[in-house]
Parts: sequence; C-alpha cells; structure tokens
Amino acid sequence: MPGGGPELEHLIGLFARLPGLGPRSARRIVLRLLREPEQRLLPLAHAIQSVAATVRACTRCGNLDSVEPCSICADPAREARICVVESVADLWALERALIYHGRYHVLGGLLSALAGRGPEDIAIAGLLARLATPPTQEIILAMPATVEGAATGHYLMEKLKPFSIPVSRLAQGVPMGGALEVLDEGTLATALRARRPA
Repeated sequence: MPGGGPELEHLIGLFARLPGLGPRSARRIVLRLLREPEQRLLPLAHAIQSVAATVRACTRCGNLDSVEPCSICADPAREARICVVESVADLWALERALIYHGRYHVLGGLLSALAGRGPEDIAIAGLLARLATPPTQEIILAMPATVEGAATGHYLMEKLKPFSIPVSRLAQGVPMGGALEVLDEGTLATALRARRPA
C-alpha cells in the first residue's frame, strides 16, 4: 500500500469499516480531508469527539440524543402514541417524513431464532414498562417486512393484548411509483390482502 505512515493507514482502515465504504473510498475521503485540514479534518475530528462525549441512548425510548430524556420524549406536544421501531435509523426515517408526531420505542433489534436473539435481547421489557403508566392511545408496530419483522410483530401483539391499547401496523405492499412486473410475489400478495375500498 502506498506510503503515508501508520497513522494515515489506521484512519483509512477506520473509514473503510463504515457501511458502504471500502478501502478505495476510505482513501479518497481521507485524502480529501487532508487537502483542507483546517476546514474539513479538524471540524470533523471535533464533531466526532463531541458526539462521543455527549450523545447517549435515551433510557426511555432508545433514541440517540445529548439530553436525557431525549428531545422527542421531553416534548409535551407529542401525541400519546408510541411507534415501535427496530433501530434509531428507522426512527429518524419516520421523523424525516414529517407525518408522525407521536413518541417512539427503539427495540434495538428483532427476534431471530437463527441469530439466537430472543425477547430478553431486545427492548421489549422497556416498552411494556412504559405502557404500565397511561395514557397511551395507540401502539404502531413499524417492523420491516421480513421474517424477523413479522415474528417480532406477532410476539409484540401477544404481549400487548393485556393492555387493551389499540395496536396497528404499517401498511405494506406496492410502493409509490412501483411497477407490478418488478415486484416479488410476497409483496404483491401482501398488497392484495391489505387492499381497501377505492
């Protein structure tokens, strides 16, 4: 590998571990940062250090924030609904949509027999504890359309029954702009089963 010293190679290696980046992309990023260290590298280093020192998972919902509870949990204007998601990335995606104004609960994973992940390995107990103190008007299960997502959703539906809180799931099926000919059979079957009056 071309020179630059062990410090540079270490930095390139760290970038290369990030999702979607390989060694070549990582090398390009590092070279770009080093072209303007005062404008790019040092602010990035400062931001990373600041985030590492201040950002934590909210003990109530699992979101990432620098305050406790997180700004979503602390917002009194939020609706008394809880949207259950697999990850913080899912929470952020729903927030970007600007359509949901309730609260969240991040499971931190999905049930998976193959991966050896059971109910005690994800934040189900935390969700149930939150429901013990009302009022929660609705639980929305925003699980991915996978075998693990379906298993987790089914398990949660059973656990939520004693609370007598309405539970809904995200609609699944044909995506906006999606051509039927390119969709898989499972997506088409789900879309047909979830059809509604026009």
